[in-house]
This record gives sequence, structure tokens and C-alpha cells, in this order.
Amino acid sequence: MGLTDLETRTQVGIIGAGPAGLVLAHLLRARGIDCVVLERQTRSHVEARIRAGVLEHGTVDLLTSLGLGDRLHRERMVHHGIELLFEREAHRIPLTELAGREITIYGQHEVVKDLIAAWDGPLHFSVSSVALSALTSTPTVSYVDADGVAQTLHCDVIAGCDGFHGVSRAAIPPGVLTVHQRDYPHAWLGILAEAPPSSEELIYAHSSRGFALHSMRSPTVTRLYLQVRPDEDLAEWPDERIWSELRARLDRSDPAWSLADGPILERSVAAMRSFVVSPMQYGRLFLAGDAAHIVPPTGAKGLNLAVADVKVLADALTAWYASGDATGLDAYSEACLRRVWRVQHFSWWMTSMLHPTSDNDPFDRALQLSQLRYVTSSRAAATSLAENYVGFPFP
Repeated sequence: MGLTDLETRTQVGIIGAGPAGLVLAHLLRARGIDCVVLERQTRSHVEARIRAGVLEHGTVDLLTSLGLGDRLHRERMVHHGIELLFEREAHRIPLTELAGREITIYGQHEVVKDLIAAWDGPLHFSVSSVALSALTSTPTVSYVDADGVAQTLHCDVIAGCDGFHGVSRAAIPPGVLTVHQRDYPHAWLGILAEAPPSSEELIYAHSSRGFALHSMRSPTVTRLYLQVRPDEDLAEWPDERIWSELRARLDRSDPAWSLADGPILERSVAAMRSFVVSPMQYGRLFLAGDAAHIVPPTGAKGLNLAVADVKVLADALTAWYASGDATGLDAYSEACLRRVWRVQHFSWWMTSMLHPTSDNDPFDRALQLSQLRYVTSSRAAATSLAENYVGFPFP
């Protein structure tokens, strides 16, 4: 029985046009596997979402191998270390020296722009009413396209890359997934400012007033964060209060250092949580990225973990289509979750070390300072931080 005009068939249906979905699409296309990408947001919305900006060496290598690294290599900022600031003293962790790999500063929204610009396959924005069915046999995705027309997509496999609030994970029957979750008692107030970076590398600052992070997006745009309450009201944070608090938390004994400020272009408050579901698959539905796991941003791992997921999935699908070998697909969850839990531990550790408790408990503060002193005085401890921060090679 043939397909109707409102039905299409593909090998892999990809739900979500964020980094996970788009990188997977490019990986599959490079291996001769057909796919269709569906995204509920508009293209302009997807390309404007301000998210992470730290890319691991493995992520950069993968994008480069796909022919997607031209603008990235022209515009990126390469960092060979990070700075831990506490007790008003700065301590550099030489990442490349200790771990043999550097990190790249390049905004996630810029990565998404590059991925979309280079894609010439089916990519449908502004879809709605997305529903997944027949996940244990011949998967089907029904949706309403941007013109309001109901469509049906028949697939061999569905990749759920639609984030924490997407429909993919929700399509798995109750009782299948085990959820591991931890909510943290603090959040990040993040700003994007039209100001040159005040440091050549990222600064992670611990102080009795709370955590602060100095990052950047370009030679003229700075990304900065403040630890705040999860229920923080942005209206209580006018520009001057933000800059005053950043100056206080990033203060150091070096009189030559100062924090450059400028117009604030964007601001938001993001809660911090750890979240993992297991398994990351059900039938022929495979979850990737934020649909399966969330990490606190302290370790700069979210985007990189999503890319690692889809690399595993693409390799497994390649073997399956080439020879019918389903070993990789069957082991997808196990392979991904090994990396997920290593990243969860590192992100939790960084968060716990750098964020004072809400009551500034003296015992907790003493433990944090002890850990910071150890990390910055022991080459072995610093190497462990460096290896985790730059990321382990992709499988």
C-alpha cells in the first residue's frame, strides 16, 4: 500500500533542531543515511537561543571532520587554561599542559547557525502537535506543519533530540524509565554584555558573597554569571546592582586588574539541576542530549555531552544499516550513560566546590576552601580537573 500525499518515509526521524539533532543529521548524511528533522520553534528562535559557549576538543574535531568548522576556526577563541579565584587570589589551571587538549569558546547559537546553513536536507520548523507512535515496531511521527497541514512521517528509527520539555521522552510508557534527579539550592543569573573580556581565560570565582563566572563570546562580548536563589526576581537586579555584585565577587588582590563593563544585551535566571533517565532508549526511540540528561552548567558540559550521545547513535545506526548488526543500538544506553555519569559527577563536584551554601555555613565554607587549595597546589588534583574539563575522547 503506497503513501498518501500527506505521508512521507525516511530512515531516521529526528525530533529537535538543537545541537544534538542537527549534528546527528549531518553525521547520518555523511554516511548515506536519510533523515528528516522536525523542530517546533522558528528558525530565527533556534538560531538566537543563547546557551553554552565552551566546546571540548572532541566536539571541535567532530564538527571539523564534517566540514562544519570553517567559521568556527576563524572566529573561535582558543583557551589553554582556566582560572580559579578564591580568597582574592587567582590560580591558573593549565588545561593543555596537564591534559593535552585545549577548549574552544564559540557560542552554541553560532554552532546551530553553522549546522543549519550547511544542511540541505529536510528540516521543518514551526511544527506542532507532534506525536510519536508504534515505537516498538514501525515508528510513526504525526505532526502539523508550518502551513497548518497534518502530516505523517514513517521511520525505521526516531531520535528524540527535543530537550527536557520535548515530546520524545514523554512518549515512553510509564514505568519504563528510572529518573535520577537533584535540584540545587541556587541558580545562575546570566548576562551577555557589550564589553571586552577582562581576562584571556575563564574565571571561576568563589567568595562568601556567592559564586561568579567570567566568560566571553567574542573579543567585544562578555558572558557573566552570578549565583542567586532559584526564585530570584530579575526585576530586583538593575544593571548597577549586577555590575556591583560582579565586581565584589571577582575582586582580587592584584591592583592592576579591573572588570570591564558595558551595556547588558541579555539577562536571564536559570535553575540548576542534575537529571538522568535510564535507559535512554525504548524500542526504536533513542533519546539524546537534554531529552535524556541535564547537568549543572558549572562544568560546561551540556552541548558536548549531547554531541557525544549522537556520535554513539550515528555509529550504531551505521552498523545496523550496513549489516543488520544491532549490537550498537542495543548497547546505546549503556555506552552513553557511562559518559553521562562521569560528567554528572564532575559537574556536581565543580558546583559543590564553588557555590557557598545559602546560609554560608562555616563548616561547608572551610571544606570548599580546603578543596580549592588542594586542587590549585597538587598537580595530580589539577590534572584530574583538567582531564574532565577538556573532555575525554569520543568513543
